[in-house]
Amino acid sequence: MSLVHAAHGRSENTSAVHPTGESPAGGRRGFRQVVGAYAALAKPRVIELLLVTTIPAMFLAGREIPSPWLVLATLLGGTMAAGSANALNCVIDADIDKVMNRTKRRPLVRDSVPRRGALIFGLALGGASFAVLYLTVNLLAALLAIATILFYIFVYTLVLKRRTPQNVVWGGAAGCMPVVIGWAAVEGTVQWPAFVMFGVIFFWTPPHTWALAMKYREDYERAGVPMLPVVATPQHVAKQIVIYSWVMVGWTLLLAPATSWLYASFAALAGAWFLFYAHRLYSSVRRGVETKPMALFHRSNTYLMIVFCALAVDSAIGLPVLGLPF
Repeated sequence: MSLVHAAHGRSENTSAVHPTGESPAGGRRGFRQVVGAYAALAKPRVIELLLVTTIPAMFLAGREIPSPWLVLATLLGGTMAAGSANALNCVIDADIDKVMNRTKRRPLVRDSVPRRGALIFGLALGGASFAVLYLTVNLLAALLAIATILFYIFVYTLVLKRRTPQNVVWGGAAGCMPVVIGWAAVEGTVQWPAFVMFGVIFFWTPPHTWALAMKYREDYERAGVPMLPVVATPQHVAKQIVIYSWVMVGWTLLLAPATSWLYASFAALAGAWFLFYAHRLYSSVRRGVETKPMALFHRSNTYLMIVFCALAVDSAIGLPVLGLPF
């Protein structure tokens, strides 16, 4: 509900008018709905997944539990940066969101937030994220956050998304940046384990997103977004999911030299578990039987959480690292 609609609703309800001329209950409802609409622009459920990867990266950077205040400041700044990118994405993609069933309840589609307000909100969050990270963490983390926002908007949203089925492959790099920001927050630099974690999420993104796109293929086709399931056969998509899944699982093991046997064991077991379901999806598609791509989508979230939680626990315990074999 917009501010105008909220005010109109209060004017029509005269049964419980406050002496000042306003309905306290109606005012509170209107305010909560407006705040909720702006919060929805930031796509908080997407941000949750980003934060799951940021904290373990901070644990691994120092091989210990980092300062709670540093974690809080990094998460606050990172949340603002992700919210900024998501809000600006909503502004740019409002035309797409209107024709997709999956996104038709977003605030700009329902006119719950004016387009100008959403733009200002997104830009303000971006500026606030830089200020918070610069003042409470360090300059490198702040610059990386701004670079992430710019990449997500100008490279993914404005260039890749509507032009190539490789959109989520290369555009997904923006979702990999929280681990780099988390590492930079602790160390003040970026070292090789941060790039390996970046790669884990980079190779995880296509299977995760393509599984979702298989379910909502007609949505993307109607919106004119050339997601891989729109332009390729289901068998090709499922095969690509299997290939990226194998690379992803192998890539997680590259962190073994910086961790202990605990992380390596969980990464291998979780990888085998996920690969089983990726292959099962491919097998179902090849045999022409009913497939459930959303099951793999949800399992991909679980898989990523297991890998990064194992990373955090391994670092917190501080077991001896395996190191390089040479």
